[in-house]
Amino acid sequence: MKFYSTNNTSSRVSFKDAVFNSMPQDKGLYMPVTIPRLDDKFINNLDSYTLPEIAFHVAQNLLGDDIPADDLKAIINDAINFYAPIVKLEKEVYVLELFHGPSLAFKDFGARFMSRVMSYFLEKGEKQLDVLVATSGDTGGAVALGFLGVPNTRVTILYPKGKVSDIQELQLTTNGQNIRALEIDGTFDDCQALVKQAFTDDELNEKYRLTSANSINIARLIPQTFYYFNAYAQLLKLGINKVVFSVPSGNFGNIGAGLLAWKMGLPVEQFIAATNVNDTVPQFLKSGVYQPKPSVATLSNAMDVGNPSNWVRIADLFKEDMDQLKKLITGYSFDDEETVKAINKVYKDYNYVVCPHTAIAWKALKTYQQDNKAADTAGIFLSTAHPCKFPDVFSKEIADHIEVPAQVKELQAKAKQSVALGKDFEGFKDYLLSNN
Repeated sequence: MKFYSTNNTSSRVSFKDAVFNSMPQDKGLYMPVTIPRLDDKFINNLDSYTLPEIAFHVAQNLLGDDIPADDLKAIINDAINFYAPIVKLEKEVYVLELFHGPSLAFKDFGARFMSRVMSYFLEKGEKQLDVLVATSGDTGGAVALGFLGVPNTRVTILYPKGKVSDIQELQLTTNGQNIRALEIDGTFDDCQALVKQAFTDDELNEKYRLTSANSINIARLIPQTFYYFNAYAQLLKLGINKVVFSVPSGNFGNIGAGLLAWKMGLPVEQFIAATNVNDTVPQFLKSGVYQPKPSVATLSNAMDVGNPSNWVRIADLFKEDMDQLKKLITGYSFDDEETVKAINKVYKDYNYVVCPHTAIAWKALKTYQQDNKAADTAGIFLSTAHPCKFPDVFSKEIADHIEVPAQVKELQAKAKQSVALGKDFEGFKDYLLSNN
């Protein structure tokens, strides 16, 4: 499979080049030249396959012979070694739990797959791979654990000071080895801008072999399609074949993967883009005007993105029919007060605890279902992180109900190790050049 830049559709690079270069020099994002449509027999019988089997079939169709079948199977079996169940809360309302991986967040799908693909492509004697990643919360932890101890790689994580939860910060800053953390005095958008600028800096690229672990990297996007197919497979086992997905949306890689799955033939009735007050996309869907704006800090910090990088991929998927895009995606946004009310409502009605991001997705799904009566259609909202990552958000009653996983208790005994930097590029560049 060949890939092109969204800023130059005539360009062609291999999957390996797209993975290692992450962002083209023209500042576009890589997309597959062709998006294969999976055959109906496979789609209609998804319920007869396991998650790793589904993942292999989807990845092989997208990547072709870039990775031999046996090697690709081995990568997937190692990377996707946890489950992602749908849980029924009420009639036509299900939650897709994506927090059963090692970092307790949906980012484990992308980070673990990508780290193993990069390790597979790295050849002996090659220059060390320097992975730069900006995080608004969960990406950094997933990438850190995905790359921890991977030979010939070094990961530099940039996170916004005071804007990630305590547990998220521990996941970023307590690893050591080949993982280092930079605490940036700014927002996630500032962190993301520093990473993007580094990729187009000649001096840095001459000295280092830079790549990204953010969702701008195509190797992050591809494995996120797996859980959409797998969720549909679980519905088929229940005798349901119509689905609406409500997706907590920040940088729009998550819903972008869902739309890629739809392009490959997954029969989805509707996608719901659920955001906090950083509502650039919901506003676009209403007005037709795409107007990025500075991000605002909220309780759902992983979604605090005012200029989502992956929107260019989504726009590219629908460049021939933007009206279809507006029909397929409905956008809703909710503030912190509405988020807390949603958390409390979910707990009261279902005795179930959701993180702030998941609460927004549930609220958006319920709002959509009230506005659009669709019989025999399952609504699935994505739960993107374990609620234990956000203890300060919950009332004591709800907090006491949360089962804290063992790996979190181990984290709390470790010491934070990070370097504080401003948001200016020269300071970041100096750090990279002087810490070889």
